[in-house]
Amino acid sequence: MKSLYSHYDKTKINELPRVNFPGRIVVVNGEAEAERAVDYLMRQDIIGLDTETKPNFKKGGMNAVALLQISSREVCFLFRLCQMGLPDCLVKLLEDRSQLKVALSWTDDIHQLHRRRDFLPGRFFELQRYVQAIGIEDLSLQKLYANVFGEKISKTQQLSNWEAPSLTQAQKLYAATDAWACIRLYEELKRLQHEGFEIISEEG
Repeated sequence: MKSLYSHYDKTKINELPRVNFPGRIVVVNGEAEAERAVDYLMRQDIIGLDTETKPNFKKGGMNAVALLQISSREVCFLFRLCQMGLPDCLVKLLEDRSQLKVALSWTDDIHQLHRRRDFLPGRFFELQRYVQAIGIEDLSLQKLYANVFGEKISKTQQLSNWEAPSLTQAQKLYAATDAWACIRLYEELKRLQHEGFEIISEEG
């Protein structure tokens, strides 16, 4: 039976092997490209989502969401909202209720996306709510992934400039990994729920 920690020791994360999204990454800069990407994504049985925002170091300041990353198991699309806004095709996807969409801290992301455009959120699976219900108290993606898979998701690009004219390869990989990791966590946690697991304490 697999053991998961209620609290994962953060000091152990740097010792773990690093994981990166192994699939294809597609940067989407305009609405026509976005429509083609959404056509593909809407045909998937499950997708993972995340967002990135350019840091604002001024007190009380907050930039609008710059990037919306949406991944299938094999392909991740990086929608550059800072260049095209939130087009109708993406609103359609975000409002859809037939497809399973998995995210982490998605309530916060929705709040920020609403600064771009209003929409009625569709069917989303919130990983944080689920892991709390089974007894895991660490809610960050990095800690959850380390807890479940024993691998490290690097966060070195988190505070980089997501509104830059072009994204670096490191930014692309970071963004894609975060969205894809949501699918991986959902499917593994559901498998463990079926096969059985135990929650144990660990002082971090």
